[in-house]
Amino acid sequence: MKLRKIILSLLVLCLGFTVVGCGKKDNPNNTTPTPIVTPTPENQFSDRDVNYPSSLPNLGEDAVAIHYKRNDKKYAAWGLWLWAKDAEGALTEFNYQDEFGVIAYYPLSKWSNTTELGFIVRKLDSWTKDVEDDRFVTFSDLEKDSNGVYHIYLITGQKDVYLSSDLKIKEKINGAIFSSESLINVQCSKEVERVDIYCGDTLIGSENGAGRTIINVRLPQDFDVDFGSTYTAKVVFKSGNTDTKVVGITGLYKTEKFNDLYYYDGTLGAIYNKQATDFKVWSPFSTSITLRVYENGTPVSVNSSKGSDKYTEYVMTKGAKGVWSYTLTGDQEGKFYTYFVKNNQYPEGREVVDPYAKSCGVNGLRGMVVDFAKTNPEGWDDISYLNYGRLGLTVYETHVADVTSSKTWGGSAVNQKKFLGLIEEGTTYTENGVTVTTGFDHLKELGINAIQLLPIFDQANDEVNPQFNWGYNPLNYNCVEGVYSSDPYSGYAKITELKKVIMEFNKAGITTIMDVVYNHVNGAKGSNWDVLVPGYYYRYIGEVLSNGSGCGNEVASEHSMVRKFMIDSTEFWMSEYKLGGFRFDLMGLHDIETMNQLVANLKTVNENCVVYGEPWTGGSSALASGDACVQANTNKFNDYGQFNDKFRDALIKGGLAGPTEKGWITQTNYAVSVNDLIYGIQGCTGSTITNPNKSVTYVTCHDNYTLHDRIEAAGILGEDTIKKMAMLANSVTFTSNGTSFMLAGEEFLRTKNGNNNSYNSSYKVNELDYSLKIKNSDMFANYQKLIAFKQNTIGLQSNTSSDIKVESIQSGAILKYSVTDGINEYLIIHANGASKEYEIDVLEYDVYLDTLNLENLIVDGKISVNKYQTLILIKK
Repeated sequence: MKLRKIILSLLVLCLGFTVVGCGKKDNPNNTTPTPIVTPTPENQFSDRDVNYPSSLPNLGEDAVAIHYKRNDKKYAAWGLWLWAKDAEGALTEFNYQDEFGVIAYYPLSKWSNTTELGFIVRKLDSWTKDVEDDRFVTFSDLEKDSNGVYHIYLITGQKDVYLSSDLKIKEKINGAIFSSESLINVQCSKEVERVDIYCGDTLIGSENGAGRTIINVRLPQDFDVDFGSTYTAKVVFKSGNTDTKVVGITGLYKTEKFNDLYYYDGTLGAIYNKQATDFKVWSPFSTSITLRVYENGTPVSVNSSKGSDKYTEYVMTKGAKGVWSYTLTGDQEGKFYTYFVKNNQYPEGREVVDPYAKSCGVNGLRGMVVDFAKTNPEGWDDISYLNYGRLGLTVYETHVADVTSSKTWGGSAVNQKKFLGLIEEGTTYTENGVTVTTGFDHLKELGINAIQLLPIFDQANDEVNPQFNWGYNPLNYNCVEGVYSSDPYSGYAKITELKKVIMEFNKAGITTIMDVVYNHVNGAKGSNWDVLVPGYYYRYIGEVLSNGSGCGNEVASEHSMVRKFMIDSTEFWMSEYKLGGFRFDLMGLHDIETMNQLVANLKTVNENCVVYGEPWTGGSSALASGDACVQANTNKFNDYGQFNDKFRDALIKGGLAGPTEKGWITQTNYAVSVNDLIYGIQGCTGSTITNPNKSVTYVTCHDNYTLHDRIEAAGILGEDTIKKMAMLANSVTFTSNGTSFMLAGEEFLRTKNGNNNSYNSSYKVNELDYSLKIKNSDMFANYQKLIAFKQNTIGLQSNTSSDIKVESIQSGAILKYSVTDGINEYLIIHANGASKEYEIDVLEYDVYLDTLNLENLIVDGKISVNKYQTLILIKK
């Protein structure tokens, strides 16, 4: 992603997920580049269903031509998902053809002249893939033709990447890696005669290739791996040609030996007190690290007048467990710092920010030494964690800027799109003599008790010249993002202003949930983690970064020091900022053991904390499926939950469903399956996950369409019908067991004008338009009642899913069930557009809510249930 947030997809471990992250995403229609030329009208290959030109023009620069052959010659539905090394991905069309097949022909400058390109052959309108695996091509392995074009050839259903149309493959070692302390796995492109393994210049093991391409070389019984040594594989191919490659040690990072030698359970980062600051960083294989201390947090390259590049350098000392340290005496509060690191991967050295830095200068380029006693706003010590059970939560998801971006917000210009705008009081909007509250007052009036903020940690953004971005591009995990601060240059302003937001929400009875993205970083190569411990923090498939996030990398949460970081980081955020919980982006990329330990640790800080996440990945992951926090393993989750996409898809067919598909809400002609919907109402996820504490019921989130736009995309015409359907969708959500969740603005029928992937669209596209609150005031009133009902009805906060008995009427077109608030009994009825005439006797009931707000609803002690109606009746 340009700012790293294209909607993630790839149907891997669950169907129809809402997706968040960057790189490969569920947005096949918004990122297609314009082809280089317009196809010619004459089809030279009449048996194909495409009409592309067949003569590749000379582009005057290096280019790539990806040739693709299908036996059925049906090419119109297919394209490529292409991404540069460690960069975002985009859907790319084929635009030429030749005798072999179709061609995607583009200049390398499209990817900033990358050295490596990743690709997937997939359908243009879905994530149906030709071959499951991600594939890569390194241009140094190829030869350019006379026009500067690199050619590669693909055949449908085959994983091999060919160098020519006659299907030649270069003889090379594709990967060499320790798979255990005594076994090295070598994978080659062609048949092998022999493999030799060297430690330095010493031969330590050999294996006969016997014509295989994958060879495991077992080392001698007395072999003792040395993590500081360099191991090399030399391969002799059957042709007699040879190739060599350094053996990677990433496969050893989970071994007991590695953890015995290098796991460090102490405190890392800049450990401050007024007398001295201890700097500690884990980097077991570095040859030297120097601490650079700056008076200024702004590089001259960012702002020549405000910035300074002057620093004082101190040589750090390597100690036990690979921890480098330096103690700088005196009060260092407010100073900025970096580490300059040298190792065999970065022999010239690289300057990086401390991963444990707790605040940063502008753009996150220098860490800051913080005295947190100076960060607390007045009244901070008077608030404490709110005592909410997760089943009584009504979560409102929003981006910081969305609440105040619109001119209809009416607040102070200086606070627009900023943290402080979130809590500015007294803002209103008036139209045609009608005035409504906006912003903070609107949220309080709505009655929610939890707000989930899209990422507020430091992102790879330009904080001085901000552009809209959802924020799924992590840079410094423990620092506050400066885009939302009144002063992005100030490390203190960011912290204090966020604390003010959390404090004022807390006073209003609203707990703050933080959206966290530990599953990937903005760019792996050259990141602080990669420089400090090359190859450790990310998962690899052989020597290639695993890309289960769709963003070019995925974080190896199962590695002990990565696990420690995640546990330390979440504990810091919860304890320092008094958060109510966390929402985990692509939680399916985290291992269950790490998440279980992390949540158990958080419970010692805030026993009422709520944690939930997306139980899926954004692509094929190197993490074993049985160890992953995916939906199939939800019953192994301890004290945390997951988004119930089965409930969502039953209602609206979201996620990976085609836009025109219809769910229970949008179906008007005939009944659809309601099993997953009934399960969701009870607090179950499908038939197998029966614990309501593990279910987050929702229909929309920041990903994909708003409710209005999803319904419209399904072919529903007429604003009145769309409004009724949208109201019905969240009426079911807020009358279901489990944690209730909604997207900001649905309370007044928010629209993004059909944009289903607004991750880096304009502020205008993403804003909350409060004029809709006037237009749809009846809808807002319904949401108020639904939210209050959910919060105060113990029958919708039950630990036992079987407490709710749902009656399916007219093949599921009408659903009816009863719940209690501990005193009163309520009858709940939902009817969709396929429902027919149905009467109920209500002599014993009063009406708490009619979402259609009909007059003369009760006639002769009976109610005739209408299409798209939710009724909540209270027993007299």
